[in-house]
Amino acid sequence: MSPRLRGALLLILVTAVWGSTFAVVKTLGELLPPAQLIAWRFLIGFVALLPALLIRGWGLRRRRADQPAPAVPPHFSWKGGLWRDGLLLGVWLIAGYGTQTVALQTTTANRAAFFTALSVVLVPLWLVIAQRRRVPLPLLAALPLAVLGLGLLSWEGGAWVIGDAWALACAVTYAGFIITLERLSNQHAALPFTLAQLAAVTLLAWLWAGLSGGITWPPPAAWGPLLYLGVAATALTTLLQTVGQRTVSAAEASLIYALEPVTATLFSFLLIGERVGLRGALGGLLVVGSTVLSQRRGGEARPETPTPLAE
Repeated sequence: MSPRLRGALLLILVTAVWGSTFAVVKTLGELLPPAQLIAWRFLIGFVALLPALLIRGWGLRRRRADQPAPAVPPHFSWKGGLWRDGLLLGVWLIAGYGTQTVALQTTTANRAAFFTALSVVLVPLWLVIAQRRRVPLPLLAALPLAVLGLGLLSWEGGAWVIGDAWALACAVTYAGFIITLERLSNQHAALPFTLAQLAAVTLLAWLWAGLSGGITWPPPAAWGPLLYLGVAATALTTLLQTVGQRTVSAAEASLIYALEPVTATLFSFLLIGERVGLRGALGGLLVVGSTVLSQRRGGEARPETPTPLAE
């Protein structure tokens, strides 16, 4: 198996795990308030990744003296702005995960997944506006497709609910995270930088939980989903994505990640019995099509944007 194919298969696995989280979070939202759900999830993910950092540090200590030093600090350091940048990205992350978790309290898992997928369309639009460049033709075609797709999804689900607005807010905030990550990702080693972000989200979530009603121990029924979200959907996917994108370009990875709403719909049906009718399926297809189209290069080249660390 070629390294490129192996990387693509890893990213497909990551996308499938991300798709499953919508149904899991919706079910878990009946047992825990959003702030505590996020706090426990990211705390578990942080603890699960710590052994990887220790193993990496042990390997670096065994590095031969004549080998060149790494370009960025390989460990946690107060120098170089690791914690500052981790906190900045943590703010974007908790905004994204928070709005998504709140959205799933009142909207369906598959609708939330398709709405959230709009972040892939919003990233190039955001960059075009910020850099005052003309809108590339593929993006110009993707925007009305996305709006039409959302309209069909909303129409099928009945009246517009507040959860739909929260899901759209999730798309906006996650687009902000992706753009900020593009600017900061090359300034720090991947593993400690990821852990700094997870630590920031954990601390912010606990603060949110304390201000919104206090902190309680999760009920026994919540621990299985929490462990799955923390270990598989946060820690493991981050590592698999890092390995996979060593051989798969960002443009190719974006096409793979556009399948996330499809896997979310499948898992929503298998895990909690949510169904999508003909209008919803057509709307979802248009949203996926718009995300794929938005990633194609138009007349002007645009910088490739990194993909989310974990969903």
